[in-house]
Parts: sequence; C-alpha cells; structure tokens
Amino acid sequence: MAGWTTLVQAETLAMALNRTDLVVVDCRFTLLDQNAGEQAYLTSHLPGAIYAHLERDLSDMTPSSGDGRHPWPSVKQIADRLARWGIGPTSQVIVYDDGEGAIAARLWFLLRMIGHEKVAVLDGGWAYWTALGLPVSSSPATSAALFRAQYDATKLAFDSVRLFDGDDVEAHLHTGGVLVDARAAARFRGEVEPLDRVAGHVPGALNRPYTENLVAGRFKSPMQLAAEFRALLGENSATDVVAMCGSGVTACHNLLAMERAGFKGAGLYTGSWSGWISDVSRPIATGA
Repeated sequence: MAGWTTLVQAETLAMALNRTDLVVVDCRFTLLDQNAGEQAYLTSHLPGAIYAHLERDLSDMTPSSGDGRHPWPSVKQIADRLARWGIGPTSQVIVYDDGEGAIAARLWFLLRMIGHEKVAVLDGGWAYWTALGLPVSSSPATSAALFRAQYDATKLAFDSVRLFDGDDVEAHLHTGGVLVDARAAARFRGEVEPLDRVAGHVPGALNRPYTENLVAGRFKSPMQLAAEFRALLGENSATDVVAMCGSGVTACHNLLAMERAGFKGAGLYTGSWSGWISDVSRPIATGA
C-alpha cells in the first residue's frame, strides 16, 4: 500500500501538511511528570496535530486490565480513540514525540496490530522539527479537521499472533525463539532498576537497547540497522523474534527499527519485564 509506513523525514512532512488524508498525532510523555507532554502539546505542536496520552489513550490502566505497567489496550478502547481522532482506513497517520521516538513507536505498533499500514514515525521527532524551524501551532485540532471516514469498530481485531503474554514467551523460548530486550544494558544486567520492584532479565533474552537504533537523535540507515540486527539475530528470521522492554513501550522502537531494516513480522511481549515479574514463580537472570 502506498504511503509512509515506517519513518517520514521532517522536510518531507512539512510539504505535506495540507493533505486531506493526513492525521498527525503528538505522543509526548514522560514518566516523571505524566501531564508534561500534554501541557507541552497545548503550548505548541505540529500544525493540526492531535494529542495521545500514553496511559490514557495507548494503555488500559484499569485495575483488572492485565499485568505490566502499561497494559495493552482493548480493541474497543483503541476503536474509541480512532473514532475520536478521526483515523480511518485510508488515513496517513504520522506520530511523533519529544524523545527518541519510543512513545510514538508504541502508537505505530498499535495501529499496525489492527492492520493499519499507513502509519509512520517522524524521524527526529519534535526536537528535529523545531531545530529546522518548521511550522508549529498552539491551536488544537478542529472538529472539521477530525471529520473523516472512520473504522467500523465491529470489524477491528488485533493481530494476536504477534502479541505475547508471559506464558507465550516461556513457550517461545522453549522452542528456540529469540527474545530481545530493549532496556538499557545496566537494567538488563540487573545493576539498577529505577521503575520495577525486581532487577534483572528474562533468562535467555538478548539485549538490544533501543537507543542503539539512533545516531544524533535520528534513526540509523536501513543498511546499518540491517547489519546490526543480523549480527544480533544470526540466522533467525524476524518471525522468530519477540521484543520486550520494561512495560511494552520502548520495545516497539526495536520493532520499528527492525521493519525499517527489512525484518518484518516480529512480535511484542506486551507485559514485558513488569509483567514477567508479576508472577513470582518465573525465573530471573542477572549479569550479561
């Protein structure tokens, strides 16, 4: 399907802001101040952009929703969000944040899991866009801008084959599958743990910190990413891989980088480390 499906460059997007099929979504968020991203959006954002909050819009934070710090949302929840945002099957969605693209990648993967191909992350995000002096706005998206053909919510379904829980991950590893953890190396080794109650990693997992996908805040070239993921995965294909992190967010950055490099079809452990340790019977490894 024609359109941007992994990354879009700021200069290219700037020339396409008037496209009638375009929906731009601001995903700025920080764990240290969960309102900061939305406040920043209200102050200034890409022209016409709408706002998506990691916990309110891209996760199901109800007490019974499941394990992990950012549980995967239900189909109904994401359908409601798409309707509110005016995203339909033909929409070209562009997502961005003010970090390394990890929060934006979460929405990218959410949309992919309902079969929406035309979604891309703004390479370099808010920082690169503003560094170039490209247009910004303080006006919220208008209802007219959001009036577009929408998905039939009754026909939406997630690609469950690519979404893994803890039991799925155990079975995946038992049959020789690959688990790639996107957390920083010190967290993976169990030397520090700023967010979760237990440090360490899933036994058998490999470590690929998501920040290694970037250079100077932007994604490495597809060729360089391909070489690095091939060195990490050996002869394994993308469909042999499940990505994880602390709560199922930054893992999506690795999934985006893999697809950018031509490795399409990897899965996501939605609960990730915070979900794994919710079951005290599961084993924990430390060290490299």
